Amino acid sequence: MADRVPMTKAGEESLRAELKKLKAEDRPRVIAAIADAREHGDLKENAEYHAAREQQSFIEGRIQEIEGKLGAAQVIDVTTMENTGKVIFGTTVHLVNMDTDEEVSYQIVGEDEADIKAGKLSISSPIARALVGKNEGDVVAIRIPSGTVEYEIAEVEYI
Repeated sequence: MADRVPMTKAGEESLRAELKKLKAEDRPRVIAAIADAREHGDLKENAEYHAAREQQSFIEGRIQEIEGKLGAAQVIDVTTMENTGKVIFGTTVHLVNMDTDEEVSYQIVGEDEADIKAGKLSISSPIARALVGKNEGDVVAIRIPSGTVEYEIAEVEYI
């Protein structure tokens, strides 16, 4: 069996919603498009048929991919845990840059959920790896391409 992959509750819900849409809406629509294209005759030169088959292949592949991810997922819901001030998977960490006093916040999430623009850091990212296990008030030195930056962990939220 594959290793368990950490995922937040929101990440699981997002994948389940996408899976439901693919199975309930997209798959039937493409099957209908293939049936409609078959009625137009010669399949060798039928661009609509080939496009619909390609889309069907993509949808079936995505369904398998999502089902695999959900099957290997270890859903971690930090809202059910006691907030100890320790940075763990799923927590939202508020950091203060020690040099500039600039504040940033990141939620530590699974690799599939990562979106830096939305403040979601992959658990495997260098920043998240440096933060996990630390506590509120700790100063953490994080290596980035332009050097090392020191951040103070101002707050850890279990939300």
